[in-house]
Amino acid sequence: MKLILPNLDGQLEPYALTGTPLLPRAPQVPLTRTAFAAAHVVSDPLAERNPWDGRPTVDWEATLRFRQGLWDQGLGLAEAMDTAQRGMGVDWETALELIQRTMKAAQAHPLSPRVACGAGTDHLPLSALNTAGEILSAYEHQAEAIEAAGGQLILMASRAFPAINAGPDTYHDVYRALIDGAANPVILHWLGDMFDPALTGYWGITDIDAASDFVLSLINENPAKVDGIKISLLDQAHEEAFRARLPDDVRLYTGDDFNYADLIAGDGTHFSHALLGIFAAIAPAASQALEALAMGDMDRYNALFAPTIPLSREIFKAPTRFYKAGIAYLAWLNGAQSHFIMPGGFQSSRDICHYAQVFRLADQAGLLSDPELAKARMTTLLSLHGVEQ
Repeated sequence: MKLILPNLDGQLEPYALTGTPLLPRAPQVPLTRTAFAAAHVVSDPLAERNPWDGRPTVDWEATLRFRQGLWDQGLGLAEAMDTAQRGMGVDWETALELIQRTMKAAQAHPLSPRVACGAGTDHLPLSALNTAGEILSAYEHQAEAIEAAGGQLILMASRAFPAINAGPDTYHDVYRALIDGAANPVILHWLGDMFDPALTGYWGITDIDAASDFVLSLINENPAKVDGIKISLLDQAHEEAFRARLPDDVRLYTGDDFNYADLIAGDGTHFSHALLGIFAAIAPAASQALEALAMGDMDRYNALFAPTIPLSREIFKAPTRFYKAGIAYLAWLNGAQSHFIMPGGFQSSRDICHYAQVFRLADQAGLLSDPELAKARMTTLLSLHGVEQ
């Protein structure tokens, strides 16, 4: 049976599923790229109260089961990042419990997956973060809790810096102390304003080339304490130029959800690793493409990743910060959660025409694991929007 779906112009048209689902499995060879999938959290809609104003209630069983599925496919995990709605429905208290539960589960997993966790300043209001010392202290509070749980630090971009119009010296002082004081090498985090408008002018410099020079200088002061840097600017040329200037042992973790296939494959001299929200949505394709890359099978690598690119571009289209809805939506379609409700009611951030297009593209990429379940759930969502079958 064909579904009647709206297209991006709001017109209804029939659609028949055509994709062959990729079966999730572990890689058969060691991967040659480090790949962190940034995962979302699953709400408990029966327990959550005042979703716009209160703390979220998490379905811990479903949330951890989703992470287990990523680990089973050989992927690492970037925990409590913006994909998990940090600062957009999920507070630090919830994020810390998420980190603690995740680390306990990871330590028991047979594949010993890598887990890196976001440390920021979001347990305090911006009004309490007016100086470099206050911002540093806030970061250290979260970093100590993450290290105590056994997680690697990702130094998340903080809205506190732009809020006080911090200059490069303030960034330098805070990041220098955090990098040098960490127990293990950290991952830096450069998130563009398309993901969070409150981060405009990060590093205290508006010119992208000058900002790059600043960050590279910061890394070069103590490269042994920097595992890598995640760059999410959706600019392939900038990332390629930046990674060519990194010290040899410092990784570039692409956060480019538009151009990841080419960036991970590399240019023959340099390549990017991955720390991507889209990998949580396309895990079977990502895992098996990285396996193909490790085996030198570029035809299969490209065949697996190629149909995921239009899917990712649709999920991450402007306003990019609403991409989290697409991640949770696909988890629901694929049976990883029983509902399509997000912290803060975030599922309402995208429209039904967008969700219909994500449905089509996920099918064409082989990423609807149970097509009949996906059709049934899509039918329910369409009905709620007045589109009857």
